[in-house]
Amino acid sequence: DNVDLGDLMFSLCYLPTAGRLTITIIKARNLKAMDITGASDPYVKVSLMCEGRRLKKRKTSTKRNTLNPVYNEAIVFDVPPENIDQINLSIAVMDYDRVGHNEVIGVCQVGNEAESLGRDHWNEMLSYPRKPIAHWHPLVEVR
Repeated sequence: DNVDLGDLMFSLCYLPTAGRLTITIIKARNLKAMDITGASDPYVKVSLMCEGRRLKKRKTSTKRNTLNPVYNEAIVFDVPPENIDQINLSIAVMDYDRVGHNEVIGVCQVGNEAESLGRDHWNEMLSYPRKPIAHWHPLVEVR
């Protein structure tokens, strides 16, 4: 049941004084091939969620024809310190298709409502403000 969809490495950094949450999408590895060519054209879509509603979304550039893309792209959201506890980030690795729909390869979540690693990573970020904390996250299927 647990299909290996690959892993995504990103760092989280929070600046409480500026109310700035930075997620740097670093790279992904062993992504599941979505195209007939045996590769994918992955990009990463990050949604800023609050109580189940999407407030903002941003995405990285698309990396062509690879299952191990390197992005090193920072995405910044403004989150005032009084709101940081209600925020979750929903991160989806997508396969870009010129025809038809872009498909979701896999997702992961970080934030207070996330599970295990997603919550630990978030709490670590909050414990060390101004310091980028990077971890690998396994991608899971969209529920």
